[in-house]
Parts: sequence; structure tokens; C-alpha cells
Amino acid sequence: MKIILKQDVKNLGYKDDVVTVKNGYGNNFLIPRGYGAVATSGNLKMLAENIKQASYKQDRIVNEATALASKIEGKTYTIATKAGNTGRIFGAVTPLQLAQVIKTAEGAEVDRRKIVFDKDIKELGSYTATLNLTKTISVNVNIEVVAE
Repeated sequence: MKIILKQDVKNLGYKDDVVTVKNGYGNNFLIPRGYGAVATSGNLKMLAENIKQASYKQDRIVNEATALASKIEGKTYTIATKAGNTGRIFGAVTPLQLAQVIKTAEGAEVDRRKIVFDKDIKELGSYTATLNLTKTISVNVNIEVVAE
């Protein structure tokens, strides 16, 4: 029995793979749990179209990430925050604050969950952050933390 996998199945295959399994395994385990569908001609055509659209979407995402990376690489962004007399800030600088500064400066949305600081920013000074735009594209930006 040929099955199109809807998600990764350990020791069997990855999503969108067409695999051959025994009838009982396909009918009693994979299909009822939503791990796969029978590989009919209609489902195979739909799979081909989905793969085509996914590759187009992935190419577009990579192109946008490359353009953004070239735009912001090596730039220094200034974040103003409240600080005491000793140079310690109240709280810490968060990835959300950096994402908002990049959005206002460049007009580009950066997901805050993809921003990684080298260390916690709890004092005034210069720091470096890594933006992981995609799995393969990451860029370093400089951050200058100043008092308001």
C-alpha cells in the first residue's frame, strides 16, 4: 500500500514522502491518526502542487531575508532606556525592544524570537545581537544602550 505522509514519522519517512507500507500498518495506524493518506492519483497531483507552492514560498522568504540581512548588517542601533547613576539600567533590554527599533529604523518586521543576545543587557554600553532570519541566514547587529 502506498501512503503519502502528512508529517514526519520516525523510522518511516518525512512529510510529503510517498512510502510503501503493509496494509494493516497503513489502514490501522497511519491513516486513522492522520499521519498519512492513501496515494491515489488525485492525492499525488495535489502533493505535487503543494510541493511546487512550498518551494515558491520558501524562495520568496529566502530572498526577503537576504535583502534584509544586507540592509542591516553591521549597523548600530541605539536603544534609550532609564538608568541609574552607576550605569545600571532598570530591568534589561529585551529582544522586543530591538525588534521595535529595527522596525522604526528600517521599516522591516523582525520576529523577536529570532533575536539572540550574546549576554544579558543590564548596563549601558555597546553589545552585539544575532538575528536568525532563516535556518541558513543570520546577521550580527550592534546595539548601543544609552540613558534617556
